[in-house]
Amino acid sequence: MKKLSIPGLTALFALAPSIALALDAVGTVDKGDTTFMMLSTILVLFMILPGLALFYGGLVRSKNMLSVLMQCTTITAAVIVIWVTYGYSFAFGGSTSPFWGGTAKLFLAGVNGDSLAATFTEGVMIPEWVFICFQMTFACITPALIVGAFVERIKFSSLMVFIVLWVTLVYFPVAHMVWDSSGYIFNLGALDFAGGTVVHINAGIAALVGCLILGPRLGYGNDMLAPHSMTLTLVGAAMLWVGWFGFNAGSNLEATSGAALAMINTFTATAGAILAWVILEAALRKQASALGAASGLVAGLVAVTPAAGSVGPMGAIVLGAVASVVCYFFVSTVKLRFNYDDSLDVFGIHGIGGIVGAVGTGIFTAPSLGGIGDEDYSIIAQTTTQIWAVLITIVWCGVISAILFFIVKALMGLRVDPTTELQGLDLASHGERAYHY
Repeated sequence: MKKLSIPGLTALFALAPSIALALDAVGTVDKGDTTFMMLSTILVLFMILPGLALFYGGLVRSKNMLSVLMQCTTITAAVIVIWVTYGYSFAFGGSTSPFWGGTAKLFLAGVNGDSLAATFTEGVMIPEWVFICFQMTFACITPALIVGAFVERIKFSSLMVFIVLWVTLVYFPVAHMVWDSSGYIFNLGALDFAGGTVVHINAGIAALVGCLILGPRLGYGNDMLAPHSMTLTLVGAAMLWVGWFGFNAGSNLEATSGAALAMINTFTATAGAILAWVILEAALRKQASALGAASGLVAGLVAVTPAAGSVGPMGAIVLGAVASVVCYFFVSTVKLRFNYDDSLDVFGIHGIGGIVGAVGTGIFTAPSLGGIGDEDYSIIAQTTTQIWAVLITIVWCGVISAILFFIVKALMGLRVDPTTELQGLDLASHGERAYHY
């Protein structure tokens, strides 16, 4: 079992993925916990394929539907191979470095049917294979989220090269910093139950950098670039909500009351966010849209991700609603004011929602607001720590993502030519159509 140097709640809460491996420890492997984690892992995969793929696919024009499905599918496959080759080691390889996990677990060295991973309960373990798979799905969905910011205009080959570099130099180090007991952000005392910084802020910042470097789609601001299928988008959003229970509840690593808290918060925060977005849209635009409901749904899920294991259900409703309002402002006002083409609002919802959720975790974890913080919990101190964690993630991801985009641009080019963009990426990049009329 790892040694936790952070006192009080942070030591108890210490994000589930940071649990150190206990390969030689004597412990009990509970079949119920193992089954719970296997199902949670499958649910997170379900979030990506088909959930995220359909959610994003419905939001683009029909001539680019297949390209989005291909991007999500191929990114998932590539990251799975990378994860078992070196990603798991770079994130959780047992190094005492504050910034990376080392090389001890390259090619899953030392992992077998007897190796175990610790949970929150002393002496209760899960198979290391399960821990590896669960974390692998997080590594897969994060880069897949990024593509929504520059759909319909990026070269497929360039995207894949960027993703390989990005998970290596951004995702794995940030995952180690936040989720490993030797990680820099972990030892600051930051709370991040299921990935507000590692997944959503990381993806959102990379998405913003990418869309700025690639530039807007042809016709942006002039032509109709509306979603081609809100039906598929809502189906995909519903799948995301279902899969997110694996994302949040699974981060508890055990089928206990901690998982139950994450589960109910995943219900309540999302509901609060949907209602907030719909009400705001109806008040300001006189119509509540399905796109708005789907956007609020995702904003609520994003916001509660870092807080799911430490806030109460009422606090989760407020957190989801606040995040929804802030995301609405960025999507409807800030993006238009600065005229950047974050095509599917990855930064506006995942980036901003992740920031609101991470900071809000410091506030709503307080026992006076229904959270599970101890009696000595300080909102100011914890929120300050949360802000530092957010800023570190933004700087690390922003700087390295920009460098990687410029490297790929110089070597291969990032954007398809105008003729290809007008034709659509389905035919031009993949030689197929999503639909035959």
